[in-house]
Amino acid sequence: MTDELEPIRRFLLCETPQAWVEQAIKPENLSVLLTDHLICELKAAQSAMFLIRRYAVDEQSAKALLEWLSPYEKFAYRKEGDWQALKQHQRLSKSMIAKSGSPYGQELVDKMVLLIKEELHHFYQVLEVMQQYNIEYENISSSRYAKGMLRHVRTHEPAALIDKLICGAFIEARSCERFAKLAPHLDETLAAFYTSLLRSEARHFEDYLSLARSIASADSRLSTREEVDERIAFFAECEAQLIQSKDEDFKFHSGIPNAATEEFETNALAAGQN
Repeated sequence: MTDELEPIRRFLLCETPQAWVEQAIKPENLSVLLTDHLICELKAAQSAMFLIRRYAVDEQSAKALLEWLSPYEKFAYRKEGDWQALKQHQRLSKSMIAKSGSPYGQELVDKMVLLIKEELHHFYQVLEVMQQYNIEYENISSSRYAKGMLRHVRTHEPAALIDKLICGAFIEARSCERFAKLAPHLDETLAAFYTSLLRSEARHFEDYLSLARSIASADSRLSTREEVDERIAFFAECEAQLIQSKDEDFKFHSGIPNAATEEFETNALAAGQN
């Protein structure tokens, strides 16, 4: 995994804290880990789809995208439908063509459609793994991670789009970094699964960054390319703070769980009394 991880590690400011890894590999946390991972795959697809619908395609294409995603959302949020039937919905019903006059072009459409296909496929794969480990799907609350970065997105265009793409890059990169952190500590089946996901998704963060730079270079409303680099540095700091600070709960993208801190403090106190 070294080749895939090297650019990811250069991009992120910090590694996942060991305290998170220790919580993640506990057997009692497997259901939360996989369930939250499942929702993360869906949200990644939703985010990519929002970008296409908001910035790049016409109304008819936007409708086709919604229909493509609908069975997954119904299952995840309303528990409607048979999860095994989702396999037949992994293909888009029509080709996506950038709408006439779109300043963001076919590159945004093509990269995001490919990403959505992969994320929905991985959504289904996580469900298969959950079935294999007899973990029933239940709705869970979202972590603070993505919201913690997206709250800093600027409100004017094209700056808002640039920031959303940069946030997407960090979310994808952190996911892959955590796949790699988890794999050595899991059983053979789960280790192979997370290793395969890393290899499949390792380029996603670079696709987001490439789009951000391409859009910035083509739009006269942005002053210089350095502005994009400044925003990357800004969100890198935001992301690292979220990862390295205490968190109220344990999720796939959470910071250091309070449970880990409390456990450390309890052990330290006990050691001091002996």
